[in-house]
Amino acid sequence: MPFLNQIGDSIEVRIPEALIQQAGLANTELEFAVVEDGLLIKPVRSRVRQGWEKQIREAILAHGNEIVDAEWLDAPLLDEDFDG
Repeated sequence: MPFLNQIGDSIEVRIPEALIQQAGLANTELEFAVVEDGLLIKPVRSRVRQGWEKQIREAILAHGNEIVDAEWLDAPLLDEDFDG
């Protein structure tokens, strides 16, 4: 079971290797988020969609608008945390 340990002014979290492997966190950069019930630890995922809308709009300005362009710009981007 994970537990907290005081080290100077910091707190370390010790997580058993089996949990790290099961969660797919081995050798990855981690992201921490405060959630309603505690702290969420997850691997950092690349933000591959970051800047897409701006690039599409610039391409439309440079090359003209097509009907399909509006469909892509208006389509909702799913959150990377979406499991569906």
